[in-house]
Amino acid sequence: MANMVPVKKEQHQNLKVAAKRDLSHVANQHIVPVNAIEFAQAATSFPVVIVKDPDSNRYRSVAMLGLETGENLFYSKEKWNAIFVPQSIGMVPFALGLDPEKEKTLTACIDTDSPFVGEDKENALFDDKGEETEFLKKIQESLGRLYDNEVASERFIKELVDNDLLQELELNMSLVSGEKKKLVGIFTVNEKKLQELSDEKVVDFHKRGLFVPLHAMLGSVAQVNRLVQLRNENSDKKINGIQISPVAAEAEAK
Repeated sequence: MANMVPVKKEQHQNLKVAAKRDLSHVANQHIVPVNAIEFAQAATSFPVVIVKDPDSNRYRSVAMLGLETGENLFYSKEKWNAIFVPQSIGMVPFALGLDPEKEKTLTACIDTDSPFVGEDKENALFDDKGEETEFLKKIQESLGRLYDNEVASERFIKELVDNDLLQELELNMSLVSGEKKKLVGIFTVNEKKLQELSDEKVVDFHKRGLFVPLHAMLGSVAQVNRLVQLRNENSDKKINGIQISPVAAEAEAK
């Protein structure tokens, strides 16, 4: 378990972070957060979809790294098998968190239990005078951009919901073993409803740059084939067929 604590000079004067860090912390994650600003880049490697939190009913955008829980087809000890690394997982061992000393204020936090953190590492957080190092300042800037991008992503998803542009999908897999598996609870853009937007709405979306992430998400669905390829190259649970179906269309057909 991560032990995320706010970075404080008093407690972390001598703390350092390893210059070389890997992505082992997501080795068993089949989805990771990705924000709308990243969709175009993320779509070059992963299916980018929307999922719904069953407890809060809140939607969030994610990149699919596997076809079932606990499966990350892009991580290996030797390398990351994708062109792109989502910003949310590339910040290890840092994250944004609430500052207990300042109400409702976000601050840089660090996982003090991370193997990349210790007094024997390379990148200091504070110099001999107790001042923040350039390394820490850059981390804080990156965390700030990540927060801004996440806020923009929430606004983007709200636009999809408000304009009824989400389409639920299900993935039906046929394994070589004869087993059948179904992946549900993922959403993408409803292309038909996107085409039916009013001219006024199309101009509005265009001026606000919403079509870039919209089309990136639509195109990224084809990356499911990449997941199948990686599964078949590296697992005994090989897939000989996969079908992606709109849930709503199936319901209407019954």
